[in-house]
Formats: sequence, C-alpha cells, structure tokens
Amino acid sequence: MAALLLHTTATGIAIAPGRCVSFHVSRPAHGRRSSVSPFATLSPPRGRSRSDSIDWVEATSSFFEQDSRPIMLFDGVCNLCNGGVRFVRENDRDGNIRFEALQSESGRKLLRRSGRSPDDISSVVLVEEARSYIKSDAVLKIMEYLDLPFPQLALFLQFVPMFLRDFVYDNVANNRYAIFGRSDTCEI
Repeated sequence: MAALLLHTTATGIAIAPGRCVSFHVSRPAHGRRSSVSPFATLSPPRGRSRSDSIDWVEATSSFFEQDSRPIMLFDGVCNLCNGGVRFVRENDRDGNIRFEALQSESGRKLLRRSGRSPDDISSVVLVEEARSYIKSDAVLKIMEYLDLPFPQLALFLQFVPMFLRDFVYDNVANNRYAIFGRSDTCEI
C-alpha cells in the first residue's frame, strides 16, 4: 500500500490529512502490470464526532435573521485586537459592524461557519451572511464598512498582492502578544 501511495503522490494527487482514499486498480486482460487510476475518492474518516457533520452555515443562520450586519471576530485578550475594535467603533459612525470575541461560544460557532477550527484565534475574521474573510482580506473588507477615507484606502491596498499583505499580517499576528501584550478583559 505504501508503494501505491508513493506512486499516487508522485502523480500529483493531493490527499487531505485525516481523509481515507480509495483507489481503483485496473488489470489489463493481456497480462501486463496493473496500473493505478489517477482518480481517488475521498470518504470521511471513521470516528468523526457529531459536530463535524453539522452544517455550520445553517446552524449559525440565526445570527443574521434579525441583523444582517457583518460580524468582526477578534482575539478578546489581545491588546492589539482590542485596540482594533476601538478603532473600528470610532470610525464606524453608522454602526455597520458587530463584534464577537473568537473565544466566545458564538465566536467559535462562527469560526466553524468560516471553515476554521473553533480554537483558531490566529486571525481576525469578518463574517458576512454569505461569505467570510480572513487575515488581510478581512482587514480590507472591514475598512470598506468604515467612514471616509478608509474605503478608498482599502481599494488602493487591494492592488497589493495577497501573499504580501498576508505575509505582513501573519508577522504582526504571530508577534502580537510579545509586542502589544495581553489583557485580562475583552473589549466588548
């Protein structure tokens, strides 16, 4: 089986961690060696918990029934993130954005809705009713909801390639506690 997996990996088939893969092996009638089909089907791993099978978009749709404003998820104990929430509140006079700490039960559910681990507090996330944004895309989308001149600045920054924006974002995010410290209380 290991040789089969190495052969398949060498052909460029990517296998998601924690997934089972079944291969179709065909045997020609004229006696030549069998070949591996380049098609693989993914099946869910055994032993998955019930929460993994939940449709998180449906499960969190109540967050948008009465209020369609996007929700900014942030690290509630990070001083930089709390400062970011204050900044957004001060520059969002119309109250276009709601806030939720990543560590809260609602934040954890919204992280799942966004395709993220419920324990992942590494990035700011903006959750809209139909879509979620992470890292630098989330920051730019948040800027679009703020007062002038931030929407224009976001438009300009969208021309910076995402790999550069996310590189800067990741470096700040990975060092945020060391540089800005932690708080015992959440901003909201």
